[in-house]
Amino acid sequence: MSELPTYVLERTFNAPRELVWRTWTEPELVSRWYGPNVESIPHKMDVEQGGLWLHEMKWGDNSNYQRAQYVEISKPEKLVWLHSNANERWEVTTNPQMPDWPRILLTTVTFETDGEQTKLRLTWVPFEATPAEIACFEAAISGMNKGWNAGMALLEELLAELQASLET
Repeated sequence: MSELPTYVLERTFNAPRELVWRTWTEPELVSRWYGPNVESIPHKMDVEQGGLWLHEMKWGDNSNYQRAQYVEISKPEKLVWLHSNANERWEVTTNPQMPDWPRILLTTVTFETDGEQTKLRLTWVPFEATPAEIACFEAAISGMNKGWNAGMALLEELLAELQASLET
């Protein structure tokens, strides 16, 4: 089998690993950076192996539902989940805007201490995908940074705010 296309996002944050971890695992913090330019609503976030993260991104009268099932949790080093689009009943479904988008993406996020900073690495890989889904994902990789980078900018602001509140 040939190697699957993989989206990779790497960022270094001026914050300790435990704080960066919290911004990925606490619903009230996730809602502040995940899904930029929309109302970000975590409906459920059970950060444990087998647990579910049910997330709605809302703009106007429209909603996009996402379902993630955690498959590995190694606090505070690593999060691994199966990421899917979902319907309003949180059932895995095709992407309404891109029917050939992979139904499931294997998402891995690692958090590595680097002095007083944290190196974050996120990968997305099609999971149990059809050839059409793999081709669609590969074609979209070059445009994925736009959304993720907007979220990472919000995350940097949130981390700065959290650190400032810890120092006072």
